[in-house]
Amino acid sequence: MSRDDLHRMGVAELAEGLRARRFSSVELTQALLQRIRAHADLGAFVAVDEELSLEQARAADERLARGDGAPLLGVPIAHKDVLVTRGWPTTAGSRMLAGYRSPFDATVVARLGQGGDGHPGAGAVTLGKLNCDEFAMGSGNEHSAWGPARNPWDRARVPGGSSGGSAAAVAACLTPAATGTDTGGSIRQPAALCGVTGIKPTYGRCSRHGLIAYASSLDQAGPLARSALDCALLLSAMAGPDPDRDATSLDLPPQDYARGLDEPLPGASAARPLQGLRIGLPREFFGPGCAPDVQAALRAALAELERLGARLVEVSLPRTELAIPAYYVIAPAEASSNLSRYDGVRYGHRAAQYDDLLDMYRRSRSEGFGPEVQRRILVGTYVLSHGYYDAYYLQAQKIRRLIAQDFVAAFGACDVIAGPVAPSVAWPIGAKGDDPVAEYLADVYTLPASLAGLPGMSVPAGFGEGGLPVGLQLIGPYLAEARLLHVAHQLQRVTDWHTRVPPGA
Repeated sequence: MSRDDLHRMGVAELAEGLRARRFSSVELTQALLQRIRAHADLGAFVAVDEELSLEQARAADERLARGDGAPLLGVPIAHKDVLVTRGWPTTAGSRMLAGYRSPFDATVVARLGQGGDGHPGAGAVTLGKLNCDEFAMGSGNEHSAWGPARNPWDRARVPGGSSGGSAAAVAACLTPAATGTDTGGSIRQPAALCGVTGIKPTYGRCSRHGLIAYASSLDQAGPLARSALDCALLLSAMAGPDPDRDATSLDLPPQDYARGLDEPLPGASAARPLQGLRIGLPREFFGPGCAPDVQAALRAALAELERLGARLVEVSLPRTELAIPAYYVIAPAEASSNLSRYDGVRYGHRAAQYDDLLDMYRRSRSEGFGPEVQRRILVGTYVLSHGYYDAYYLQAQKIRRLIAQDFVAAFGACDVIAGPVAPSVAWPIGAKGDDPVAEYLADVYTLPASLAGLPGMSVPAGFGEGGLPVGLQLIGPYLAEARLLHVAHQLQRVTDWHTRVPPGA
């Protein structure tokens, strides 16, 4: 590729080109910043500071000249607006945090970038902050206080949510990779609707320090990129224990997820590298709720996996339909607790006029929070209230445990579970605005893995109605990120769905 095509390169190719000095980080960063300006109408970025990005790029070029071997040194990426980032505003897509600038980086931001607190950092350059649903609450990126992000494949349609800005920016070649967060599917679903690759790690694999909380027992950071290889490179830098700042982070050493991606499974051949792999297809995932065009694309992708040696087996996740009611009790309950700190006194927006303390609380929160956030706070407060805790919240937690047990039983018969990410391709902006439940149903296939804390990813799997992307969801047992990435990479070696870009990109 020529320098005019730098924006089309992936993370691995850019990192290799920078080390070989075929182009500089400054040249690369300038090219991407120019594209971000040209595609401002996409709504993917909510904050850009060109001088700060170029300052980081110049520092990276100096380190490259000295032979610094940081794995992502000089590669530009961008961060979802719920991950605090020193030097840039961090608003979580909300007027409640308008103008807030964090004095520190989130742990995953620091590990990907310049490091800190004894961690060297992978050396990536920050391009800016990416649009998201307010406090990560949404399935279409329509609930951002700064306006919706748009799907690059059809700008009249949603990119998915809540990491819609991240998926749209990667799909439109504005950045080779981005961070996202996944509470109920917010990495996987936008990745699927925009035709990029995204992975939600096992809960606790990546530190939540510096991730503005929505639902603390569900939130997990992860990468979005064009390929499984690029996601593996980012996840290798992001993951790792953070015991001093996140008590829920797993005490496991860092891992090189890119190692061995090209190798066949033990006992398999180069021609059939997935020989012996059992892929479970939950019968609940392939019913009438999944659109025919999505099912057709998934069957084609599964046929490719069979040609690579995998064996398809039917499994059951019988409590799939209970995931939505359980999630929409647990997550709002945790949100109502987490967001109680934004009271106009200690944190967040304060109303300009009020009569007394209670009026200040009411006005500040009514002005600062959007309708969807207010809706979930009200639901969460209700299910935690006296007389309803046992009837709703406690029962939802019991269902959550049963859903996790369903996965344990299913993995007794298979190594990886596969199915749809979303029941349809991207829908038009505003199509579900009057029916929140219809929007919630878009997460029906991603919520079970989130409730169980399992790793899951979305892999481009062709196109459906209107030429819009379809994603194949892969779910693994706990800590099986390497297995998921390997399956996805082998699929991407024999298909080109992940290399296709929207018109104009």
